[in-house]
Amino acid sequence: MNNIYIIGIGLIGGSLAIDIKSNYVGAKIFGIDSNESHLDEALNLNLIDEKATYDDLYNADLVILSIPVDKAVIELPKVLDRIGEQTLVIDVGSTKFPVCKSVENHKNRRHFLATHPIAGTEFSGPKAAIAHLFDKKTNIICEVEKTTFKLQEKALQLFRDLGMRIRYMNPEAHDKHIAYVSHLSHISSFMLGKTVIDKERNERDIFDMAGSGFESTVRLAKSSPAMWTPIFKQNRENVIETLDEYINNLKHFKALMEAEDFDAIYNEMKNTNHIKDILKGLV
Repeated sequence: MNNIYIIGIGLIGGSLAIDIKSNYVGAKIFGIDSNESHLDEALNLNLIDEKATYDDLYNADLVILSIPVDKAVIELPKVLDRIGEQTLVIDVGSTKFPVCKSVENHKNRRHFLATHPIAGTEFSGPKAAIAHLFDKKTNIICEVEKTTFKLQEKALQLFRDLGMRIRYMNPEAHDKHIAYVSHLSHISSFMLGKTVIDKERNERDIFDMAGSGFESTVRLAKSSPAMWTPIFKQNRENVIETLDEYINNLKHFKALMEAEDFDAIYNEMKNTNHIKDILKGLV
């Protein structure tokens, strides 16, 4: 792959640019972004080699769509309108059903592969891009059978070169499961941060008393609202379902506290310790 176009040069798009450059010596990275300052920053950071526009996409070997999910459903059909015969297009969004639905009848649907690399940090923008972000991370691929085999192979080789593990899933299942393991985590972090801020009006007290547990739990509350609001909107039904279950567990814990049933609280926590065994399998 020589000509690679990345639409959206933020954390994910920029990190992909870094790793692709280190794995493919002859690759030339072109950047497309609605934010001109992001493109300038990406050039200065050597994330991209040149700026580009949609009119250049016919030259692309690979197009990576790395923009907020509400914009992706609008832009993906436009991208597929402009590509060449050998072009592979992938997206990296956190919701998969809406983007797959947006191009289900597009004449170039066979050129598109829906993906979701489970990787990231709480930071955003070109400066957030880091090397090896995707190493040993899982990449969810949806509707692989709708992508032409030759382009599937091209994508899978890229993912292997970047160190990713592959998991196949249908879009509906992806969106349901990701609501639990990603979307709920972010909501919990945002709301914990809000609860503390609302209660502790003197911010100095928060900073003085905050330990590593609080810091790690609210880390995700530093994430971009511009990225996460569209995700919650697109995955609304699944997110509400997960919130119902989460709130019920919180209410149950509160009831045990009110009843002073600390044996039951101990057992709840002891049983939940099993999560460490589950997470070991993800390392």
